[in-house]
Amino acid sequence: MPSAHYLPLDPQASDADDLEEEEGQQEHRTSMNNNQYNIRYHPQPAVDYDVVVDDDDNDDDRTPTMGKAPRLSRSIPSRRRCWIMPIMLLVPFCIVFLYFMLSSQTLGLGTSLEDVDDDYEPHNGIDSPNTHALNETLHICSESHEDGRLYVQDKPSSAYAQLPVIYFVTPTYPRREQIPELTRLAHSLLHVPRLHWLVANDHERCDTYMDILLNRFGIPFTHMASPMPHKFRNSKPAPRGVANRRAALQWIRQHNLTNGVLYFGDDDNTYDLRLFTEIRQTQRVSMFPVGLIADYAVSGPVVRDGKVVAFLDSWVAARRWPVDMAGFAVNLGYMSLYPNVNMPYKPGYEEDLFLRSIGLHIDQIEPRGNNCTEILVWHTQTKNKKSPVVRLEKKYLDGRSNLGALFRSLKVMGVAFASDTEGPLATISKNGKGKPHSYFLS
Repeated sequence: MPSAHYLPLDPQASDADDLEEEEGQQEHRTSMNNNQYNIRYHPQPAVDYDVVVDDDDNDDDRTPTMGKAPRLSRSIPSRRRCWIMPIMLLVPFCIVFLYFMLSSQTLGLGTSLEDVDDDYEPHNGIDSPNTHALNETLHICSESHEDGRLYVQDKPSSAYAQLPVIYFVTPTYPRREQIPELTRLAHSLLHVPRLHWLVANDHERCDTYMDILLNRFGIPFTHMASPMPHKFRNSKPAPRGVANRRAALQWIRQHNLTNGVLYFGDDDNTYDLRLFTEIRQTQRVSMFPVGLIADYAVSGPVVRDGKVVAFLDSWVAARRWPVDMAGFAVNLGYMSLYPNVNMPYKPGYEEDLFLRSIGLHIDQIEPRGNNCTEILVWHTQTKNKKSPVVRLEKKYLDGRSNLGALFRSLKVMGVAFASDTEGPLATISKNGKGKPHSYFLS
């Protein structure tokens, strides 16, 4: 039976002869067919060749049962349309399917543990779409490579001469808690032998008071000014600490250091001294859990049979390496194999993209902290407050008492400020009773 999608031409003489020659053809069938042609085809050109014409008085199918293919070039044959329509429906389905497949790979969904060690190209972050090495401008404020500590953990410093050096990078920024937090951290680092402290301050100029403070501790150090680029200052959230760490990476690269261990240690963290013993033997990248991180109060590797197989972190966000900055250490010899090591100005993704830039594979990770069962570093945070202004008359801030020198020191550290006219009036008391300043200071 000819397809109803073809438009038969008006009956020709040869068509009538063909109809008469069919075996078993009856006259009323021929008459019915001729009536069908008269009903279906009319003088104006047909537009929709797929429409079946029905007679309200007759429920029979009015689609022609016989006919020849039209010899028209003005329209697309309907048999082709039969193929086109399914293809048009199939294409968007395929696009949606591929989208979800790629999305699941990006998010880390639908993959087995065997899939997680697939190769990833090093990624240098949004600030450097084309892979290239860091080219930061360094502003070294002061530096000392001499260890001024005579004894470390009851042993002379010379007893540790064969140990690899730990390069401890601390990003910091001016605030009233800055100096007390650096002081607290320094008194932890004083117990760690063979350590060079890289203190990168988010400040346009060098801080003379910080130079004096760092020299006083006797720990080998480098103090550098590493301000955040102005274009990121108003970002919410701002990529705090990135410029500092990039400057430290640039310093390491310029000194061509290939022996030692790199560790990023914030100034508000709390460190177990065992951490430094653990990370000093890092061959490529070591990892360990960090306490007080986000919703789970912990972030770190999942370990089975002594191997890292996954990660526990309350904010995955499609990160291949969902770890805290304080939760890993890197061997400098291994890092030197990747000249395009980088860290992006992308809040929340600094760790992930840094580790990608050094070509890390999951089977290279060395679990520390008793197979990641112990917390050796805590993400403690000091609540930041605005530095207060205290009203104290300047005439009383001379050498007649300690208050002048005290408030000058507090001002240098950014902790508090004295003013003649602003802030709450400073209370000076004796025996539980407040007295005017003049009572004690005149």
